[in-house]
Amino acid sequence: MSLAQVIEGWKNHLLPEERTKAFIEHVSKERNDICIQCNEHSYNKPEYTTLRPDAHCTNCGCTLAAKTKCLTCECPLKKWVATEIPTDNETT
Repeated sequence: MSLAQVIEGWKNHLLPEERTKAFIEHVSKERNDICIQCNEHSYNKPEYTTLRPDAHCTNCGCTLAAKTKCLTCECPLKKWVATEIPTDNETT
């Protein structure tokens, strides 16, 4: 994951553009639904100890609130892939 992708994820999480906000939320929800079922989700590992209070991937270390909103990112375990914002003539 590049620094640009980290910035993209946090920007989309904290300050999404109004025109893309609904799409980002839709993609994030779909990805979170996948992540919450994954064995690498920090909340799914009772033996895993950390001081981090956030939901994160124990495989890549990313905070899921931002990672799932980074449209150019993909899951390192290939459970979801990068996507693009649809153009005005495409449906979501």
